[in-house]
Amino acid sequence: MPTVHLLDYVAGNVRSLVNAINKVGYEVEWIRSPEEVSNAETLILPGVGHFGHCLSQLSSSGFLEPIREHIRSGKPFMGICVGLQALFSGSEEDPSVPGLGLIPLSLRKFDDKDKSVPHIGWNSAKTRINENSADTSFHGLNPGSKYYYVHSFAVPYEAGVLEEQGWSVATAHYGGEEFVGAIARGNVFATQFHPEKSGQAGLRTIHAFLTGQRTENKDIPTSTAVTKDGLTRRVIACLDVRTNDEGDLVVTKGDQYDVRENDGASSGGKVRNLGKPVDMAKKYYEQGADEVTFLNITSFRNCPLRDLPMLEILRRTSETVFVPLTIGGGIRDTIDTDGTQVSASQIAKMYFQSGADKISIGSDAVIAAEEYYQRGKTLSGKTAIEQISRAYGNQAVVVSVDPKRIYVSGPQETSHHTIKTAFPDSKGQDTCWYQCTIKGGRELRDLDVRQLVQAVEAMGAGEILLNCIDKDGSNSGFDLELIQDVKSAIKIPVIASSGAGNPSHFADVFAGTTTDAALGAGMFHRGEFTVADVKDYLVENDFLVRKPETGDVFV
Repeated sequence: MPTVHLLDYVAGNVRSLVNAINKVGYEVEWIRSPEEVSNAETLILPGVGHFGHCLSQLSSSGFLEPIREHIRSGKPFMGICVGLQALFSGSEEDPSVPGLGLIPLSLRKFDDKDKSVPHIGWNSAKTRINENSADTSFHGLNPGSKYYYVHSFAVPYEAGVLEEQGWSVATAHYGGEEFVGAIARGNVFATQFHPEKSGQAGLRTIHAFLTGQRTENKDIPTSTAVTKDGLTRRVIACLDVRTNDEGDLVVTKGDQYDVRENDGASSGGKVRNLGKPVDMAKKYYEQGADEVTFLNITSFRNCPLRDLPMLEILRRTSETVFVPLTIGGGIRDTIDTDGTQVSASQIAKMYFQSGADKISIGSDAVIAAEEYYQRGKTLSGKTAIEQISRAYGNQAVVVSVDPKRIYVSGPQETSHHTIKTAFPDSKGQDTCWYQCTIKGGRELRDLDVRQLVQAVEAMGAGEILLNCIDKDGSNSGFDLELIQDVKSAIKIPVIASSGAGNPSHFADVFAGTTTDAALGAGMFHRGEFTVADVKDYLVENDFLVRKPETGDVFV
């Protein structure tokens, strides 16, 4: 197999990129020193996370000039995400750190007045007509396809500016802003989106770059493509994973977090076994899931450093599932069994290297939020959220929230933030607040959900996975009041979770709230509905979603 060189500067999840390159027929060799760059014929610079952190790493390790020389030599070069951003002069994310300076423009943060930031999800990459270039399309990009983006900073598109420098440009829209999604000129190709996480559409772009193809739009399959521009509604499949009574890792699902069968036994029945994690993740990917989330629901009792089976699940899943993978459970500062202190960022690095794209933090985020308020809303710099977001960017950190509805006679009865609900309790009380819990809902804390999400946003979390204990396993639909209350309190994206029982519930939450994504579990695991059923229903009701392309379209 032909060889591609990847530059290794500890850039988060690169395993999926390696798997994608292998999938399209190429081997990967790593470049780990500046001297090795000259040995590369084709060089790929993957980037995950914070612009300043990544560019500082490259600079301190002596990589910047060898990268510039590789590009000047005319050898093929591909940049991904921060790898694209590195080609520019700089970024508002860290104005003190310069980029490679190949393009004299800078990145700006998205305006968050009317939309969530980071920009997370599936969006377009539509080629702009370049009068200075004969190319009308480049490297397999299809105007009808959707690609996976996860970033807070982007290059604003200004008509003609990049084209006058000879660049072919593909753009996307987020809110009212048009930004650069991909660029190409001569030997250089770079994408703001992650092709290795963009399903078959992304694999096609990698294959086209590595083979030097400039595919025309008319040659690209469009039977399942979505042609409307803009960010799609994300449908996420969630797999709760734990060991069953026989010691095997299985996908399970609880009713208000009780995962044992109700067989009348006083101690509960066996752990529900709904399938094998790797097989089910692949099935949901093929059905069109936009992301797959693994929640290791027993990790708080174990040291994640010894959680080798979960790491193996991530490794195996990332070989066949080319959409984002989130892992939650046990990501915190801890002490190994031999007494060694291990930081949350070290544990996160282990999961990233095994194939995870995002880390989900649960109970520890609640404790961190309590301490944040005890310090008078000041950051410690030491929390797991701060550690991981500082190194990998806030888009890599998801906080999983498990609130429980508490009814009161009126706002005066509690110091916590309340809402007036359309669903009174048996006493007729129509005021409630949402109390945070930890340890899988078993322990209540004196913290409301609004306090929690605002605290973790300040710490650097990039997304909220919003569960609801009252709705879990009910199949009665999402708690729209909770979701919209949380959305109104923060700027970062929110994933609605708990309660989905049929496709109409996804339409309800997208129509009734401004949530950024919605998650399903039991309805998928039990085979009652597929991810494709949900997306077909959403399309019928005029919601913009990604429909997966099928077959090895890059061949």
